[in-house]
Amino acid sequence: MDAIELFQELGISLLLGLLVGLQRQRAGDERPGVRTFPLITVFGAVAAILAGQFGGWVLFGGMLGVVAVLAFPRLIQLRQENPDPGITTEVAVLLMFGVGALATVAPLAVPIAIGGGVAILLQFKPEMHRFAQTLGNDDLKAIMQFVLITCIILPILPNQAYGPFEVFNPWKTWLMVVLIVGMSLGGYIAYKFSGRTAGILLGGVLGGAISSTATTVSYSRQARGNPQANHASAIVILIASAVVFVRVLIEIAVVSPQFLSTSVAPITALMLLTAAPALLFWYRVRNQPSQMPEQANPTQMKSALVFAGMYAVVLIALAAAKEYTGNEALYLVSALSGLTDMDAITLSTAALANRDPEILEHGWKLILAAAVASLVFKAALVGILGGRRLFVEIAAFFSIPIVGGLLLILLLPSIAVWR
Repeated sequence: MDAIELFQELGISLLLGLLVGLQRQRAGDERPGVRTFPLITVFGAVAAILAGQFGGWVLFGGMLGVVAVLAFPRLIQLRQENPDPGITTEVAVLLMFGVGALATVAPLAVPIAIGGGVAILLQFKPEMHRFAQTLGNDDLKAIMQFVLITCIILPILPNQAYGPFEVFNPWKTWLMVVLIVGMSLGGYIAYKFSGRTAGILLGGVLGGAISSTATTVSYSRQARGNPQANHASAIVILIASAVVFVRVLIEIAVVSPQFLSTSVAPITALMLLTAAPALLFWYRVRNQPSQMPEQANPTQMKSALVFAGMYAVVLIALAAAKEYTGNEALYLVSALSGLTDMDAITLSTAALANRDPEILEHGWKLILAAAVASLVFKAALVGILGGRRLFVEIAAFFSIPIVGGLLLILLLPSIAVWR
């Protein structure tokens, strides 16, 4: 087994241990907790690796060692009625014994990385405990819902094509759900730790990471009830709309790196046209206070199912339009999809680009068409929810990327794949 495979196995063990340890720490059962569980799971992985070299007795002995470490402090506590001191150090001793043995049979990078990781886990005890206790029940529920989506549902779905044009693959469709929900969850967790008191700039970045449409709605309502917050709300909405393009580029890079080479330039240009006026205006009012509205949990199963349905519909619609009609229908599908969600059209276009050379070269125009439609839709939301003054500001700022996007679509020739 090479170093990469070893790191993959050890990394999965570490993440699973952190996940269970976080849940037990948050539940108040701190023995073992957010540090001890990952030590135990990594020790189990190390013992299994050593067993492949020295025999199964190593794994059995490791299991007995964990049982002894778990049971001995309980017996001492019952006899002496002393507070439980925890078992982190004892488990770390077991693991480091295994690391020493591993250094004789595995590439040196592996035991070095494990030893360094153990030292970090031991050193950052206050920070890790604080993180676990800071999470609320709803936050932990969001993480566990993401685990359900990723670790339970995804592996059982069939990985083969179905339906018309053979473009719908349940496993690949749900993998896109995992990608989108994972990015939104990352923004949501960051918001939970800093977003409530976030300033204008950070509020826009976090809002775009979670959901730019939801950010537009919440800040429009906030400005309607507080006209003094118009400038700050407009800038946050603009920055969130610019961050969407970062999400778009990440999604394309994951699904179709080759398509990224043809689309990165025009998408980045549109992102700059959206972000530049917002940043210039932000510099003038950067010290103005801004309270970020409450953000919803992005890992709800209902939302995941809705996105999966949208992705599948857009994917089939694009394939049908490509097969039976002209390019105008492709732009219509893109614009309609982009009205409410950029993720579905981006991922479906990138997926088609992997099998269609024409989409590979021209697909970036579909994404820009969806982006322009999305900006128009957000401006309409602002007008409905935020009032006239905020709408005038947003319309003026959005006119720059809207016009710029249309010019890029109409005037920029197709971009050949970079060799």
